Amino acid sequence: MKPKPLQNISRRRFLLSSTIATIGIIATNFLQNKSFAQAPAIITSDKMRPKIPYGVASGDVNANSAVIWSRSDKPARMIVDYATNESFKNARRVIGPAALEVSDFTARVNLNNLPTGEQVFYRVVFQDLADINTYSAPYTGNLRTPAQNDDIFFAWSGDTAGQGWGINPDFGGMKIYETIRQLKPDFFIHSGDYIYADGPIESTVKLDDGSIWKNIVTPEKSKVAETLQEFRGNYVYNLLDENVKRFNAEVPQLVQWDDHETVNNWYPGKMLDDDDRYKVKSVSLLAARAKQAFMEYTPIRFDDNDPEQIYRSYKYGSNLEVFMLDERSYRGPNTANRQQQASAETAFLGNSQVRWLKNQLLYSKATWKVIASDMPIGLLVKDGETKFENASNGNGEPLGRELEIADLLRFIKQKNIRNVVWLTADVHYAAAHYYDPNKAQFSEFTPFWEFVAGPLNSGTFGPNQLDNTFGPQVKFQSVDSTIKPNRSPKDNLQFFGTVKINSQTKVMSVALHNLEGKTLYSVDLPAS
Repeated sequence: MKPKPLQNISRRRFLLSSTIATIGIIATNFLQNKSFAQAPAIITSDKMRPKIPYGVASGDVNANSAVIWSRSDKPARMIVDYATNESFKNARRVIGPAALEVSDFTARVNLNNLPTGEQVFYRVVFQDLADINTYSAPYTGNLRTPAQNDDIFFAWSGDTAGQGWGINPDFGGMKIYETIRQLKPDFFIHSGDYIYADGPIESTVKLDDGSIWKNIVTPEKSKVAETLQEFRGNYVYNLLDENVKRFNAEVPQLVQWDDHETVNNWYPGKMLDDDDRYKVKSVSLLAARAKQAFMEYTPIRFDDNDPEQIYRSYKYGSNLEVFMLDERSYRGPNTANRQQQASAETAFLGNSQVRWLKNQLLYSKATWKVIASDMPIGLLVKDGETKFENASNGNGEPLGRELEIADLLRFIKQKNIRNVVWLTADVHYAAAHYYDPNKAQFSEFTPFWEFVAGPLNSGTFGPNQLDNTFGPQVKFQSVDSTIKPNRSPKDNLQFFGTVKINSQTKVMSVALHNLEGKTLYSVDLPAS
């Protein structure tokens, strides 16, 4: 049975926690800096303290480690206490990095040597670097580390604050985050479009029934993002929502990006010559700024060899390994996608990432291998009239980017890699697809499932056209062809998925849910 998750603390408990944190910090500084102990005690008003305006978040959790993220409002040092009890008895402390202007005052701490299979409570404070005797009030969160053979329960979705649908206080904000939080998943995969840097938010939107959708607006969300500060402001915007902040404090995340973190349908080298909204025309320059903001504002673990690398994998006990892909950074240009030979132009994951994924899959000992893809395999996603955004290009034998997917699927079959499931978002509706080689144009693969979820808080679209190259069969989709495009969250057409893995039977149960948490579709997949 899981320990009780951290609840919102009362004002009395909050003040007590704050006092304990301050006493603990003073004691630590006494040991680390004797001159600090000689300074007179100072009573500081709340106005002078550093603040934690956007809460805390955790991410990239495995059996014994996790990343803790937060942001100060001024130059300050991040300090994290953590324990396996809510009272922080016998807590351990990590003195973290300075949060400075260069990172927009964001900071993160890697917690290592965590106990396996435990609920871990953590508490973040910031020490004012201009007055080292002054500390912020604490902000608390919690996470759970996996045990080797525990049951597993996690959720996934994508697409936040797109198509003009932002934070509407009258609606209750981004309510789907609260729905997911209440289910208490072990972690959450954000499948991309974490923000919509290319989607300005207006204060009001008139709905079809004549009512008005009212958005919170900020200067950075009132235009397309071009400067680093504007990209950062898109992440800050989402953190204005109380649902998101509560969610972040209690649900660890695995995050990836897609296109809207930069600009719609982007690829390296693209120019925005025909988009008058942009003064900066080079997408490569925009993407560099976008990636910096993404790395600053998400609880992602930095790779020691490449601090900008987003693709990575995480083991979650003996029954699950998650492979987080990056289908944006290494792709070739969007084209008609009908090339007969693989080349740099047909790259989707790119050679290095494909080699990494094959190797990780081959040596994975997990029962289930989940490939978290920021785009679906078998749906057409167009870029204009003649170009394509993902691997699919229409019915027939593999061509263009499909050659890379075919090579990967062939490898999985040849190496007898079992129990591979794909999770994705991107298309703004929910679906379950079964890929059957007996109904495919390319048949050198083992049958597999792909599950699509989203949007979290964006416009609802779909359904997309199927591509028969790999034989996808629609087992469920949450919308039909009669839907009017860009439905608001008020229409209850926001979706997420959940996955349960039974530690005894090894059965994976996948479900798709609506905004209210109602199960729309579910299927049990036995392990082979």
